Amino acid sequence: LPQLRDFLLVYNRMTELCFRHCVCNLNYRLLTAREESCLDSCAAKLLHSNHRLMRAYVGLVPSLLQRRAADPPPGTARGEPG
Repeated sequence: LPQLRDFLLVYNRMTELCFRHCVCNLNYRLLTAREESCLDSCAAKLLHSNHRLMRAYVGLVPSLLQRRAADPPPGTARGEPG
């Protein structure tokens, strides 16, 4: 359930950002061709950026976990029971 919530937050932010950037005229029921093209491009850029960030995050997690396992908890010295 937390992953679904996170996904929906990202989706809502992306939708709002692209809508504000691309849709200029709310007088018509349908989007113009220019607005549709802008929305497609905006969403594609944000998805591409999100994928790049996720790849970087996945690449960093093992080293972060390894470092965390090697460091003693705060307030304890190495070799002392925690």
